[in-house]
Amino acid sequence: MRYTIYFLLLVVVTAACSNQTKDEESIRSQISEYKQQIGELNKKIAGLENDLKDLSGTAESAYSVPIQVDTLSYQTFEHYFDVSGTVEAVREAFVSPEISGQIKNIYVGEGEYVRQGQLLIKLNTEITENNINEVRSSLNHATTVYEKQKRLWEKGIGSEVQYLNAENNKDALENRLETLKSQQAMAMIKSPVNGVVDEIYLKEGEIAMPGTRLMMVVNLKELYINADVSESYLSSVKAGDMAQVSFPVYPELTINVPVYRTGNFINPNNRTFIIQLKIKNTDDKLKPNVLAIIKIRDFSSDQALTVPTKVIKQDIKGHYLYKLTNDDNIMQAAKVYIKTGLTSGEYTMVLEGLNPGDKIIVKGYTQVSDGTKVMLNSVNNAG
Repeated sequence: MRYTIYFLLLVVVTAACSNQTKDEESIRSQISEYKQQIGELNKKIAGLENDLKDLSGTAESAYSVPIQVDTLSYQTFEHYFDVSGTVEAVREAFVSPEISGQIKNIYVGEGEYVRQGQLLIKLNTEITENNINEVRSSLNHATTVYEKQKRLWEKGIGSEVQYLNAENNKDALENRLETLKSQQAMAMIKSPVNGVVDEIYLKEGEIAMPGTRLMMVVNLKELYINADVSESYLSSVKAGDMAQVSFPVYPELTINVPVYRTGNFINPNNRTFIIQLKIKNTDDKLKPNVLAIIKIRDFSSDQALTVPTKVIKQDIKGHYLYKLTNDDNIMQAAKVYIKTGLTSGEYTMVLEGLNPGDKIIVKGYTQVSDGTKVMLNSVNNAG
């Protein structure tokens, strides 16, 4: 019993080693074996199709499958890809103070329309105003002293140093006054853009500091739509290409606009680049961060043969469909293998296997096989 176990283990180990050391000849042998199996399967399929043809032939002596066909001709074919984007206001601003101070007055409310340069908020400037009054008083005195020293100096009375000191003191106070006035102006916070006050973040009496968001002003008349596009479309999209934009929140709204710009950087995290569209929003219906669906054309041809995608089937040999043949006044369905191209909507472009004028079975195609006798209901022109 023990020797039997050793023998079995040896067989398993030998088989494992042989699997790990497959050479090129064994791989080719296995490929040949699989191809032989495929050939046998195709023969069986052909035999079954012949049997089906024989069975249907007895019934079709009195009955043919009713069908409808489309006649192929060259048509214009366009392919689009979809990406998701978000809406962004072209002109929007978070209003912040340049200096620290207590909010004394807020002159506007949320939802109110404001113009560029309009006063929004005033900070407490009491200390600055006191400093301005103090400097003005000192400046008046310094100016008087300077004028007297100047007159004396022009008459040759007094020293040059006294005259220069008086002039320097006056100039320094004038500069100090201008600085305080600038600080006072910074306390008057004005709107940087025309727009609507969307939100106010602080209240009167609270302390505002540089960089603190006081309120947001948004102009909705012009909007950007930003989207990330796979780098595989880098050569297919450029500024000026037309795009179709729809919005899930407004199913009835669809607009066609050109691509405003494309990004010059591939994001290494998701292998995408940005595209940007610019649209008008005259009725202010769209809002920032609304989801948008963008359709961009990446292929177009005026000489394309297309068939309804639903009629295309697939087996082990590839894609196929049925077309109408009329030999010796006997109408039959013929199985035709095709090479397919891009699909757009309900139609797929056919690259090989069909020609203009071929009649493709578009109704009744599920009831026929290769060689089935058919009865024509109607003929349509197809793309």
